[in-house]
Amino acid sequence: MTHTSPEDQSRIDAIEQALLARWPETRIEPTLERIAALVDMLGSPQLSYPTIHIGGTNGKTTTSRMIDSLLFEMGLRTGRFTSPHLESYLERIAINGEPIAAKDLIFSFNDISAYLDLMDEKFEHPISFFEAITALAFAAFAEHPIDVGVIEVGMGGQWDATNVVKADVSVIMPIGLDHTEYLGETLTEIAQTKAGIIKEGGYVVLAQQEPECAVELLKQAALVGADVAREGVEYSVLTRSIAVGGQLLAIQGTKEVYTDIFIPLHGKHQASNAAAALVAVEVFFGDQDLDIEAVRAGFANVKSPGRCEVLHRDPTIIVDAAHNPHGASAIADTIQSEFTFDEVMGIFAPMGDKDARGILLELEQVMDSVIVTANSSSRSMKVSELEKMAAEIFGSDRVFAVPTVTEAIDKAVKDCIRPLSEDTIGILITGSVVTVGEARAIVRKKFAKEEK
Repeated sequence: MTHTSPEDQSRIDAIEQALLARWPETRIEPTLERIAALVDMLGSPQLSYPTIHIGGTNGKTTTSRMIDSLLFEMGLRTGRFTSPHLESYLERIAINGEPIAAKDLIFSFNDISAYLDLMDEKFEHPISFFEAITALAFAAFAEHPIDVGVIEVGMGGQWDATNVVKADVSVIMPIGLDHTEYLGETLTEIAQTKAGIIKEGGYVVLAQQEPECAVELLKQAALVGADVAREGVEYSVLTRSIAVGGQLLAIQGTKEVYTDIFIPLHGKHQASNAAAALVAVEVFFGDQDLDIEAVRAGFANVKSPGRCEVLHRDPTIIVDAAHNPHGASAIADTIQSEFTFDEVMGIFAPMGDKDARGILLELEQVMDSVIVTANSSSRSMKVSELEKMAAEIFGSDRVFAVPTVTEAIDKAVKDCIRPLSEDTIGILITGSVVTVGEARAIVRKKFAKEEK
């Protein structure tokens, strides 16, 4: 990554503050009116390159990273837009697989900021943080220029700010209950909103879905005349075996079988993400066959920070950004099937608007004890509320409460170190992307100090 000068860093920080002063990411007004008018004014930068658009509930960011890595190995210049970020907002806008350079971001922001202010005056509600950063990504990609955009949906689909793209390929990852206050109380309603990214005459790749979601997605595909590739029907994971540091896969694509694919990521769900990513790239290239060596290299180079990521060994500290029961179930399954801990100590800090009870019920199957805490966000769930909830599920003798993520990590590490113990103890930190972002920074600092 390029080094950022102090002047550029202070400008980057100032831009972040200006963006954060807008409507927060968590507040949505379901309309494309403002973003459509904004990109129109910018000369529709998002239409200057073909796009693969990724929606769904869980697995979107990792699948976007896999698609990006595959396309880059195939010689294309890529622009990837994902959300939210773990430690720096620059991670959201990646060019050729790397977070955008500070200078490039500053250039693009200066380019569009006057238009943001202009749009604020034109509409009753100002341009939101997410709309602004989406437009910023589109402009930066056009400026670079890129050959293909890999664009992850922020929330929902139909009226998500990213849905001003005309995607050649849409990918919809498994749909679960999340953001129900905006997307609907049932899977059917949520699927209807998420189906909004399926474009006329395009191609849609559907990961494994609940039956009621599949019905809605297929209905929309039929309505707009989109071709469909479904996991388990047109494509599938043929074999999966656990390997050192990840897993080895064979994938049946829509055209051929791809074997000996190593991905340095843990969990069965990551195999499904890999299959969806590969098929998205396969259909994007149309009649052109994929070079198997580029496919293997693309997957071998994939990184997915904050997704079952091992931050440290001895003790083993794993972070995972699960923030809904579906994500918690996936990490619980992975810990059970791919790690050999005698004991797992949990650290849990979710946001207040999430189904914390549903997440805890999944985590209880793998965590022997849990430390409940709060991250630095004002939206973090109150520790007292969390402690009560966790005690009902785990029993109070298995639950500890501390005020901050730093204190939780200190306590877990201290409790892990037992004299003459042969046990292997794992520490799993989860509950929110913000919690994981903070934990990564804390663990890095903590062990860097100790190594000095």
